[in-house]
Amino acid sequence: MARIVGYKFKGQYKEIQFSYDRYRDKHEAVAAAEGIDLRQFLKMEEQLKQFPKQGAAQKDFRQNEFKRMGLTDIHFIREDD
Repeated sequence: MARIVGYKFKGQYKEIQFSYDRYRDKHEAVAAAEGIDLRQFLKMEEQLKQFPKQGAAQKDFRQNEFKRMGLTDIHFIREDD
């Protein structure tokens, strides 16, 4: 079953189809949809993972970098049956 991700890119609300078969998480999916290259971001994120007890720093880094790229309010949209 495909999921839907809602987000804002530079203030404009958008929705995309999401599948764990193609993307690791919703952040990577929205970046791909907007044509944003995440190679440098992912390298820095891997470096942060090397430090013990830095989970909060990694989460803050991710949120701040995506905000800097213009991506905000990234969320899954619940489908009602």
